Amino acid sequence: MDTLELALDHPLRSYRLAVAATLGRETLALVGPSGAGKSSVLRAIAGLLRPERGRIALGPRVWLDAEAGIDLPPERRSVGLVFQEYALFPHLDVRRNVAFGGRGRVDELLERFRISHLAQARPADLSGGERQRVALARALARDPAVLLLDEPLSALDAHTRNVVRGELAELLAELRLPTLLVTHDFEDAAALADRVGVIVDGRILQLGPAAELLAAPADAFVASFTGANLLHGTARPGASGLTEIVLDAGGSMYSVDGGEGRVGLAVYPWEIALARSQPVDSAVNHLCGDVRSVVELGNRVRVRVGPLTAEITAGSAARLELREGEPVVASFKATASRLVPLG
Repeated sequence: MDTLELALDHPLRSYRLAVAATLGRETLALVGPSGAGKSSVLRAIAGLLRPERGRIALGPRVWLDAEAGIDLPPERRSVGLVFQEYALFPHLDVRRNVAFGGRGRVDELLERFRISHLAQARPADLSGGERQRVALARALARDPAVLLLDEPLSALDAHTRNVVRGELAELLAELRLPTLLVTHDFEDAAALADRVGVIVDGRILQLGPAAELLAAPADAFVASFTGANLLHGTARPGASGLTEIVLDAGGSMYSVDGGEGRVGLAVYPWEIALARSQPVDSAVNHLCGDVRSVVELGNRVRVRVGPLTAEITAGSAARLELREGEPVVASFKATASRLVPLG
């Protein structure tokens, strides 16, 4: 299977979109806030946006070369595009919506996506998950060489989102097409993609497997966007080979990462333990504070303590009998503390 290569340079409002990437038989997710340029990358690949400068090629086939004056129209690009709101034709039933992508595989795709029984239904009569399956079937009916997904889960409620996320992950693993998806949700990106790129103001800040971004975020934005707590402070050499971070808010924390000067200390919620009193264990970082909020998320509970959000099991939360306003101690190890530069 051919590799998709793209290099884009295009003005977007107050910044320039400047992105380069290569996709093989994998899924790459671009994740970032609204207005970061994510959807513009999809539109450029699909032929719906012509960048000021750039080149897009699938193996030997050049779809765009701004300098050479090559710009193939969308219908000549082997792309399957699933829009954010799915963009199904409301006046067509499911069968005809899928057939709009290509007539040769309609029955196969209806069966594959378990929507054969909905063939005569109109989009207005479908659930969010069913509409997404129809949109995916229509995109694959073109028998595309590249699949593009624009915020594929954003239109779904929380329960449906979890179910469809699992189904979509299985589908992408089976297809192994060069797939680019864009989302504002890092959890979706981590669950669906082989590699994740964090994009802000048209530039990719860090690109790699989700585990790599979590283990070693490149900067404070990446750390925060991937879900870390971020405490600002000043780093200096500490005892026992650790780095001491004197926090702006008062007190000190410690990390095994080296650093000096202004830094952000990043720690993920699941690295933080809670107790009613300071524990005697290997954790060297302790923060005493009142419980500000307790939010149940299935079998997990997110607890806000001062500037930190901890994620613990429902069983732990029950044993601690956590209530808002009551004091607890949040603790985490120096090995869980990541230091990132402050921009």
